Amino acid sequence: MPKYVFVTGGVMSGLGKGVTTAAIAKLLQLSGFKVTCAKIDPYINVDAGTMNPITHGEVFVTDDGGEADMDLGTYERFLNQDLTIENNITTGQVYQKVINDEREGKFLGKCVQIIPHVTDEIKKRISDLAAHSHVDVIIVECGGTVGDMEGLPFLEAFRQMRMEEGLDNTLFIHVTLAPVINPVGEVKTKPTQHSVQELRRIGIQPDIIVVRGEELLTDETKKKISLFTSVESWKIISDPNLDSIYKIPECLELGGVLKPIFEQFQIVRKKFEVDRWSRIATSFTVVRPEIKIAIVGKYTNLSDSYASVNHALSHAGAMQGIDVQIDWLDAEEFEKNHKHLESLGNYHGILTPGGFGDRGSEGKILVANYTREKRIPYLGICFGFQLSVVAYARYVCGLDGANSIELDPSTPHPVVHLLPEQRDVKDVGATMRLGGHDITLVGGTIAFKLYGQMLIRRRHRHRYEFNQEYKDVLDEYGMVISAFSDGGRRAEIMEIPSHPFYLATQYHPEFTSRPGKPEEVYLAFVQAAAARRVNSKGP
Repeated sequence: MPKYVFVTGGVMSGLGKGVTTAAIAKLLQLSGFKVTCAKIDPYINVDAGTMNPITHGEVFVTDDGGEADMDLGTYERFLNQDLTIENNITTGQVYQKVINDEREGKFLGKCVQIIPHVTDEIKKRISDLAAHSHVDVIIVECGGTVGDMEGLPFLEAFRQMRMEEGLDNTLFIHVTLAPVINPVGEVKTKPTQHSVQELRRIGIQPDIIVVRGEELLTDETKKKISLFTSVESWKIISDPNLDSIYKIPECLELGGVLKPIFEQFQIVRKKFEVDRWSRIATSFTVVRPEIKIAIVGKYTNLSDSYASVNHALSHAGAMQGIDVQIDWLDAEEFEKNHKHLESLGNYHGILTPGGFGDRGSEGKILVANYTREKRIPYLGICFGFQLSVVAYARYVCGLDGANSIELDPSTPHPVVHLLPEQRDVKDVGATMRLGGHDITLVGGTIAFKLYGQMLIRRRHRHRYEFNQEYKDVLDEYGMVISAFSDGGRRAEIMEIPSHPFYLATQYHPEFTSRPGKPEEVYLAFVQAAAARRVNSKGP
């Protein structure tokens, strides 16, 4: 029988429930147990695919084509495990299924209600995921904070599962905040007290409290929290700010988080293979030389919009003993004033990430061309791949007005056009080319040298693609298409062999990057940026 850990949060959003969930899962994995994580998102959207990254963070794509919450990326990176769309449960999914069942007559004669019909569907999805994953432990994180009305059906389902599965098969972890009020410097426990009180009013008594804060909690503070929450002080775990999220498992282990889990579940640690993970975590915190990377996009007001890109750069840097410093630059600024392009010379590498729409697109095209001319290491991802092709067609091949038909339907040179299977698509949600596809590399190319193999598998999220009617003319002018998928129908990588490093991918390599095992394209990009730092007279 699988064990269920339910993680809830209080006080405020953005506390780090996702990282806490992943860190505890990692500790259990290192202890010899098979583990998976699930993220519950109480929004009505069926998935994250139609949501703005500025308000919600990036849309993470699973190999099976799910558009999911960014926390799934955190789980995958910590566990080195590919998850599925089943690992992200939303209110939209649950209500859609319940309503469809009602329309099909599966509740005939019954008044369909939140309890038991909605909560039954929630419980079924959690237990089905545990069964399909064949895990010892499943850790389920509920998004939002205790008291949000959207999350109440999920918390009620958790409460019911405690009754049905038993105390020795379920465990509640509540993540809260203990802020420090300056200039006094006193740690305040009231937010934690009130958050737990709200959870108890719903019918859930936490078994463990993980307290976020600037520093480690004192024993005195733990005793105070214990008094007001009915949680023993040794089950109150301090989770202070650290210089790397990959250090958090070690911190929680030292704080004793596993002891109450093992005790309640009546299980015994099988092993504790922590050495390799400790070495990986340490690689992110040692003093290292810096390189400066500019990410040119349109969601620059929130770094989480490009969370996986940020992590992939960090993974590549840590592997090579380099500290990657990232600046987010608004692509529209280059459209407003072309002189701003000169500022790109202050960076060791330029990256254009995925995205959609006209806003900032001309700025990205200008950046792609400038980095080519000035021989600055450049990496384009998805939309960045498409706009790199547009820039090359315009400024090297002389195809005036070349563009993507997404941006200019009347362009005389549609070097990027709509995927054929998208032409009759009406709905927006979950209709793009999504998920993992096998990609064949062309021998003798830069891409082939990077990967060292003929076949790779990477994840996608796009509606438009390179128009291969223009392949010959681009080849003639020195651009190389070095990878294809779907039997050669889809172009996946473009490169400029005469450039120090100029490469763009239609797929999203960041989704498969892991700490200790950076994705090859990112690794090569960071290496090229480091070489520029050493060899150039620039920064």
